[in-house]
Amino acid sequence: MIRFRLALAPLAACLVLTCSAAWAQAPQAAMQAPAAAVVALVDGTVVAIDGGPALQNAVVLVEGDRISKIGAANTVTVPPHAKVISMKGKWLIPGLMNMHVHLGLRLPGAAGAELINESDREQVLRMASNARLSLLSGTTTLRLVGEDRGNDFVLRAAIEKGEVIGPRLKTAGGVIVPTGGHGDTEADGPYGLAKATREQIKLGADWIKIAISGGIADTHGSISAAPMTDEEMKVLIEVAHRNGIKVTAHNGSSVAAHQAMQFGIDGFEHGYHLDESVLKEMKSKGVWLVPTIVVSQPGAREFYKKIGSPPWYLARVDSTGKDHWAMLQNAIKLGVNIALGTDQFPFEPNGGTTATVAEAELYVKAGMTPLQALQSATTQCAKMMGVEADLGRLQPGKYADIVAVEADPTKDISALRTIDFVMKGGVVYRNDSAPLLPTS
Repeated sequence: MIRFRLALAPLAACLVLTCSAAWAQAPQAAMQAPAAAVVALVDGTVVAIDGGPALQNAVVLVEGDRISKIGAANTVTVPPHAKVISMKGKWLIPGLMNMHVHLGLRLPGAAGAELINESDREQVLRMASNARLSLLSGTTTLRLVGEDRGNDFVLRAAIEKGEVIGPRLKTAGGVIVPTGGHGDTEADGPYGLAKATREQIKLGADWIKIAISGGIADTHGSISAAPMTDEEMKVLIEVAHRNGIKVTAHNGSSVAAHQAMQFGIDGFEHGYHLDESVLKEMKSKGVWLVPTIVVSQPGAREFYKKIGSPPWYLARVDSTGKDHWAMLQNAIKLGVNIALGTDQFPFEPNGGTTATVAEAELYVKAGMTPLQALQSATTQCAKMMGVEADLGRLQPGKYADIVAVEADPTKDISALRTIDFVMKGGVVYRNDSAPLLPTS
């Protein structure tokens, strides 16, 4: 059973202002904010996320929401006022990231049918619950790649204000598609698609997500098709890039992939049927792949059974899975940039663990080293999103997003199955070894 503390945002202090001369002459020091809380994680082993030997008997000092110092115990002084948390026997890694998530996910089947009339208020609450469970599972940063009616922007703001518990969110808003495409934000023609792109950016999109082929969940359209015209795709990508926003595409089509790379696409999601020529071009141009391999492999059957997936949907999963797996193996062999993403809730059971961990395990099975698989969920995600200054590594100055496991995941990626400690921004949300209880 997961035990954790709900982190409550501190109440702002109420200041009573007077017009007295004494107040006007008060020393500046009396008006300074209190010092940030200090937490010391002691006696653990810090994994070398970029390779090399791990740091044993380590001390990680956290001041406020960022790491201030990391070093061996004999080199770091723990302040007397610090809150000390033992990490003895634990391996510390950066918080995991998942780059393909829909917190409001609805798929064909019985569970999806029950949500057909879900209101925005109901969906935001469901998304908030999924966000909280995602954080507790060890994923401290998510990239959302398609949500309904701006609900992702509402949730992101609530998390950032401390009103809701959840991971850091980067989000793409709605999936932009030509009419009949694999998404709900439909537009046609280059300037119709340009307007749709500008609207998502206006709402606060960190990325633009488009769909340039069909998908497994479609009852129409081929996964190997390429329905967008050159002019439509060119203008859409240009508009996003002129606004400093990257573009990723739901795609399983090699034809559509070559087309999109002509115009500077930044990444592809899934890549179900991408051939070697596409993968080589992706490698040469630095185009990212977020594989979501878990959705087409046997471990997902538990999830599909749970949501009551219909036979036609399962048949599309099966027909896609073989090509999807071969594509991933080729992408790893060729050295394509890969960032981990699941297209399932990060905490969703899959293959005897969570979807996030199962995805990393499948990368190793397909040819990555355990270290490369761990990097796909940490440093590679930070690089893809352009947030390396703040996230992806345990280093002074970066956000204190820290996860603990019971063994070295650079030797065996399945050590991620043992996550039992989660810190985000210096706040402990889960500590199974010493559960935190609400304070009065």
